[in-house]
Amino acid sequence: MESFSLILAIVVVTALAFDFTNGFHDTANAMATTISTGAMRPKVAVAMSAVLNLVGAFLSVEVANTISKGLVDEAGVRPEVIFAALVGAILWNLLTWLVGLPSSSSHALMGGLIGATIASAGVGAVHGDVLVTKVLIPAIAAPLVAGIAAMFATRLTYSLGKKADGKASEKGYRAGQIASAGLVSLAHGTNDAQKTMGVITLALVAGGAVAPDSDPPLWVILSAGLAIALGTYLGGWRIIRTMGKGLTDLQPQQGFAAQTSAATVILASSHLGFSLSTTHSVSGSVMGAGLGRKGGVVRWSTATRMFVAWALTLPAAALVGALAEYVTGFGDWGTAVVAVFLVASSAVIWKLSRREVIDHTNVNAAEETEPAGVVTTAMAAVTPPPAGGTASEESLPTFPAQAEAEREAAATTTTSTPV
Repeated sequence: MESFSLILAIVVVTALAFDFTNGFHDTANAMATTISTGAMRPKVAVAMSAVLNLVGAFLSVEVANTISKGLVDEAGVRPEVIFAALVGAILWNLLTWLVGLPSSSSHALMGGLIGATIASAGVGAVHGDVLVTKVLIPAIAAPLVAGIAAMFATRLTYSLGKKADGKASEKGYRAGQIASAGLVSLAHGTNDAQKTMGVITLALVAGGAVAPDSDPPLWVILSAGLAIALGTYLGGWRIIRTMGKGLTDLQPQQGFAAQTSAATVILASSHLGFSLSTTHSVSGSVMGAGLGRKGGVVRWSTATRMFVAWALTLPAAALVGALAEYVTGFGDWGTAVVAVFLVASSAVIWKLSRREVIDHTNVNAAEETEPAGVVTTAMAAVTPPPAGGTASEESLPTFPAQAEAEREAAATTTTSTPV
């Protein structure tokens, strides 16, 4: 093993910083529906998710190998290239977190890596077949498969639970949501923590610290798991609010169906080595669950903004990664300039986020109601809610957090009505 150079140490630290942003950026994937339906308290939910993310990091290295051995040519990659790629990924994660959009951290990482590699070694250093088969096709297929599965699972759940006892149903769906949320957290650690492992391993190979075609060392697996777990515990509350309240209004049955469908898709893809976006899978399943309930609709204006962010993730991160690689090409001072730019930009984004603080105390606060779009209005018209009003729809169980929110809403409506 050769010496552990300064630039290699910088790359490892930056990769763990990306892993940390991945954790709080993607917390919503596992816990948004559980928190929004009141099945778990916010801080307890993110703590459980953090532990299971750490456990999931040790279950497999297939996705890590896809990143470190399959996506780009190891011979054409220098540690500076990986550093530039991570800069693009981190900045995109922070920008989308600031506006509360659940974009893909995975695609941000791969976009940054592709852009920096092309800037350094040319288009030929990117393996196009791997990009298409293990990145782009799963990116399109995952939300569709998870959404369709969640829609039918939601309908089946409501059908089977029509005659269930209210209290027993409440306890059952509470337990089901907690279990399915834990499964998504485990799947997230299995899939997303491995991406950082793959990047660090690629950097170690490029820097001569480990042999080519090596699996991630144990210390890489442990550090990546801890970084993503810490980020998860802090909670990406802005994105949790969007996922839990902004896309659709979920009942416990829908949350259970959405999380179970997403976890199944993510775990299957991890086993096959697909570098799947957990954000795409969970967002698709949440929308599918929203459409699966009778009278349920999706807020398509929020979904459209999310789709736009998805489409921009790869090219935007690739552009920033390519520019960062160009600057690092000037030598040590260029690398220092990029590092200062990353720190300064992150500080500015954090400062902007303090203008409207969203945390565990207000994550379930109702957002301003947006005007109903054409699609939403049409779907609501053709699938009206059952007779008896929304309060008794499908004899739904009401969790304590939901009941409290409904009482507060009723009190506000009563006091604000002019006499």
